[in-house]
Amino acid sequence: MRLAFMIAATDASVGGVLAFGDRGTGKSTAVRALAALLPKIKVVSGCPYNCAPEKHAKLCGSCNGGAKPKTEMRSAPVVDLPLGATEDRVVGALNLERALAAGEKHFEPGLLARANRGFLYIDEVNLLEDHLVDLLLDVAASGVNLVEREGLSLSHPARFVLIGSGNPEEGELRPQMLDRFGLALEVRTPQDIPTRMEVIRRRDAYDRDPEAFHKHWAGAEKKLRTKITHARERVIDVEVPEAALERATRLCLTLGSDGLRGELTLIRAARAYAALEDVKVVGDDELKRVAPMVLSHRLRRNPLDDSGSATRVERAVQEVFAK
Repeated sequence: MRLAFMIAATDASVGGVLAFGDRGTGKSTAVRALAALLPKIKVVSGCPYNCAPEKHAKLCGSCNGGAKPKTEMRSAPVVDLPLGATEDRVVGALNLERALAAGEKHFEPGLLARANRGFLYIDEVNLLEDHLVDLLLDVAASGVNLVEREGLSLSHPARFVLIGSGNPEEGELRPQMLDRFGLALEVRTPQDIPTRMEVIRRRDAYDRDPEAFHKHWAGAEKKLRTKITHARERVIDVEVPEAALERATRLCLTLGSDGLRGELTLIRAARAYAALEDVKVVGDDELKRVAPMVLSHRLRRNPLDDSGSATRVERAVQEVFAK
């Protein structure tokens, strides 16, 4: 799960991360801890949408002034989207207080505005209401939030990495939404005694003295943050040779995954993983490492094969990479 988050933080084009599994395995804790690992981003000063000042970047209406904008550094946003959130809170709406007091039409940005250029986290994503799922699918596809309501008509950039978690026993995720996640993985409860003891030991240490706990792990967090920062700088230079592209295509054909998104995500994820490991050329090791989390949720159900999707991917990897 940590590797999936780091890959998504290195290259946002990989897509979101879906972590399904047992309750109490630290899925939500890991997502919220991600905020401390993300490098800061440069934004247009005062912009509520975290607009990037770089040339050709998509800007909101207030940042499209033409003059060179002032900039500032902000922490990359990690925004929670609660299950009970209304559509107004998600997309934004008219500020009624200002409308009634001053007669002004003022747009109050929503959660999508806050999440631009960051991460949008949905716990229990499989329980999200259908109309919000449809809304997120539209915004995720276009990267723009279009608001037309209550006499308002405006748009702003809304590019974010979607992270979802949940328990599969409480219901399945809609196929359209599932396809939007670049990486998916299953989080299981640890079954070995040393790991379980270490988890409890760390949690207890945090509860007793959070400040001392943060201080103890500050060095490790800094190393991970530096690793992600350097990987972002290197990822564009990582080479994907024809042999690796052929392997990725052959693997997706063997598994029968729909469309071409599987190959694209597999290559992007392998490139990001290579950048994290300071590898300059994507090879078999990188493809094999990311294949289960890229392809396990893209498989068609096979009534003649009752093995799990991760097992089917591992079998296909052994078959394809043995040639």
